[in-house]
Amino acid sequence: MMSEPNIELRELNKSNYRDILKLKVADNQTGFVASNAISLAQALFHSQAWYRGIYQGETAVGFVMLELDMEKPEYYLWRYMIDEKFQGHGYGFKALELVIEYVKSLPDSTEFLLSYVPKEGNPKGFYEKLGFFDTGEMEEGEVIMKLEFK
Repeated sequence: MMSEPNIELRELNKSNYRDILKLKVADNQTGFVASNAISLAQALFHSQAWYRGIYQGETAVGFVMLELDMEKPEYYLWRYMIDEKFQGHGYGFKALELVIEYVKSLPDSTEFLLSYVPKEGNPKGFYEKLGFFDTGEMEEGEVIMKLEFK
């Protein structure tokens, strides 16, 4: 049996942000997620952005960014990516489990939202394995999914 990947969500700073900028998704996935450079630029000007590097040991394998509206409260997976070289090893699943645990710990957290581009190769099945379901809503051409917390 494969051992559980040792995944950590790490704050970014001047010593490690370049690791995150080097990551990229596979060519057939580029239409699904903005580059990490664009995400970090948006985070700089968005007070509700929460972002972390996804690390396996000392190796950066991905990036996650949330939009946390504490006043509503509404918690949204804004960006999520695993580098093409590290896909298929369980890192993405484990990292999103950690993100879900974090969102559950936030004030008045009852659900976690995300969206995806409904084109061939989309991550819908991946999100369903973690308990997300289609809400039937669309926003800016993307399908909205939700995970409800009991």
